[in-house]
Amino acid sequence: MIRCVGAIVHDAEGRLLLVRRGHEPGKGLWSLPGGRVETGETDEMAVSREILEETGLSVRSLRLVGRVERGVYEIFDYACEVVGGTLRAGDDADDVSWAGPSEFAGLVAGGQLVAELAETLREWDALPR
Repeated sequence: MIRCVGAIVHDAEGRLLLVRRGHEPGKGLWSLPGGRVETGETDEMAVSREILEETGLSVRSLRLVGRVERGVYEIFDYACEVVGGTLRAGDDADDVSWAGPSEFAGLVAGGQLVAELAETLREWDALPR
């Protein structure tokens, strides 16, 4: 299994931070920002690095929300808060956006989210508010 991390970030309005993946797996689909944990990194270090690379935002990890397995990837998703930066797509993200409930529902209806993301976030009570 390849250890990965993801960030569940809500803004003050309750919108959820999403990235449109620029590479496989899930190229062209919307997902939580995140990626692989590099050798020598803690999960918290990896979350901060990956989110900065993909979104331009600096975040602080608050707590582990949950863990999922997707193929060879074991993903640990952390609730995070933004502490700085400017929102922009970078690294392997084609786009980045804050999604409120209606935007998120539109992505679900259009089949534009990575597999099982909506269901998992619902189980974790982490959907946009």
